[in-house]
Amino acid sequence: MPTYHKPEAKSIQELKDIAHKLRIHSITSTQASKSGHPTSCASIAEIISVLFFNTMRYKISAPRDPSSDRFILSKGHAAPILYAAWAEAGLFPVNELLNLRKVDSDLEGHPTPRLNFVDVGTGSLGQGVAVGCGMAYVGKVIDKTDYRTYVLVGDGESAEGSIWESLHFAGHYKLDNLCVIFDVNRLGQSEPTSLQHRMEVYRKRLEAFGFNAIVVDGHDVEELCKAFFEASITQDRPTAVIAKTFKGKYFPNIEDLENWHGKPLGEDATTVIEHLQSLIHNAGPITITPHSPQKDSTKIVNINNIKLATPPAYKLGESVATRLAYGSALAKIAMNNDRVIALDGDTKNSTFSDKLRKAFPERFIECFIAEQNLVGVAIGAACRDRTVAFVSTFATFFTRAFDQIRMGAISQTNVNFVGSHCGVSIGEDGPSQMGLEDIAMFRAIPGSTVFYPSDAVSTERAVELAANTKGVCFIRTSRPNTAVIYNNDDAFEVGKARIVKRSGNDVVLLVGAGVTLYEALNAANELEKNGIYARVLDPFTVKPLDKETIVENAIQCGGRIVVIEDHYKQGGLGEAVLSAVADQRNILVEHLGIEKIPRSGPPSILIDMFGISARCIVAAVNKIRKL
Repeated sequence: MPTYHKPEAKSIQELKDIAHKLRIHSITSTQASKSGHPTSCASIAEIISVLFFNTMRYKISAPRDPSSDRFILSKGHAAPILYAAWAEAGLFPVNELLNLRKVDSDLEGHPTPRLNFVDVGTGSLGQGVAVGCGMAYVGKVIDKTDYRTYVLVGDGESAEGSIWESLHFAGHYKLDNLCVIFDVNRLGQSEPTSLQHRMEVYRKRLEAFGFNAIVVDGHDVEELCKAFFEASITQDRPTAVIAKTFKGKYFPNIEDLENWHGKPLGEDATTVIEHLQSLIHNAGPITITPHSPQKDSTKIVNINNIKLATPPAYKLGESVATRLAYGSALAKIAMNNDRVIALDGDTKNSTFSDKLRKAFPERFIECFIAEQNLVGVAIGAACRDRTVAFVSTFATFFTRAFDQIRMGAISQTNVNFVGSHCGVSIGEDGPSQMGLEDIAMFRAIPGSTVFYPSDAVSTERAVELAANTKGVCFIRTSRPNTAVIYNNDDAFEVGKARIVKRSGNDVVLLVGAGVTLYEALNAANELEKNGIYARVLDPFTVKPLDKETIVENAIQCGGRIVVIEDHYKQGGLGEAVLSAVADQRNILVEHLGIEKIPRSGPPSILIDMFGISARCIVAAVNKIRKL
């Protein structure tokens, strides 16, 4: 096992000097922007100095090289010192730091992947460890290579439950290539943190979660160098470096004082900078060269043009739940690409993601009942294009991870989310298990694609399309079995609707998806018995919605639309259709959806009770025909 060699005195001093230079950059950049968090930067200056100029292996020429170590600044408000480190390392000119927070600069208030050295957006606190877990898991289990992942966490954000979900995950999977650094600077935004400097409490908690916990003086570069070396040789468990620090360290009359969070130093800046300059032994250029990773230690992978290994093979009229078809499709695309992975929150036997687990157990990540961590791990796993990640659980449980999904969009992630058990059609489990807000939630995500397949064939194609679609994708799957209505060789496209029933005498357009598509078909058949003809449209994707096809067919049907959805009315398919036809003067829309909190009961009874059954559709058609 490698032995620790203390850095030479000259290197130790230069690391101290670098820390002070980074502090100065944090002050000058926040002064220029008249906003920011210089005191939060000051508490981590030595940590950043040691990480970037002594410990981490990375390429200045290619910050996201797959062989490089990863760094996540979970306390994203300390972005100025992260930018300063990369500038001092030589990635871009130091004078660009003065563009912090300017509208035409990518040096935003919190890090985002607009910058080529940032993997994920941070700043919504409590999420960095989950992302780091995803990166570390892929490095250890899938890439099987030696890059390491470092996550810097603020002590304030460690009150977030999501942090502890992720620490549990890291300990459970023995992610010894993960190092989580806690910046315990004692002060939160508005008052001291609950634990302040009770370092032993942090140590005991982290040891209980399976970590090698090391308490250090966070302003002592020698202790930090040794701690990060120990982390690099620790086996079968992750490491937590618990650093006792002080907010505004080395800022005279500011250090460790309240009411300095999120404020530039103003009139005090000149005095503080002069003091910091007096502490620097060598004000010249940095002579330490960052360590490079082993050349090409991580293989190049191809995650483009992912296809089903075999096409859908269903019989027309066969009864198959779309959630089951999802599992089959997931296993099929995994057969064709060894970078397809699945993550689940202990619902794999209901979402049917266990089909991939059975075929390729090494590419299945069980995240247990911790949905915020589940989503964060997936975002981390997809970083640097290392995997194509599919995340599944009940649709309603994604709502508790909305912030992680939202930050995933800011992070330009390509993660695919699959929510089963949507709507009142799940039946007896009742409203706590019914996804009734999920479409609204995913529609609100910028750049998202929302699939709502209705049969097994379209579900398999949705999975295939999602695997090749950039941005956040959501596939909504249903619990009940539904009949196969499409041919196995039918082509599907994002943003292209399908007409599943039509005649030359149609007087109304029925728009349904999932179980309500079949209620619409049943209603159309009932209406036809009375000489009333209805056209039925399957949108396939709710976002983007096929506005052109909807408007064209609505006009052909006399300008009447009835939308039926197993979702609350707010934000779902109906409102998407209403938005699509809002600029059309002669189109009327009747919207059937769930209007109040449902209850337990047999699916067929609930569908009728809450107004989305064929009987209710017939009534709505008769109503709209009279308008």
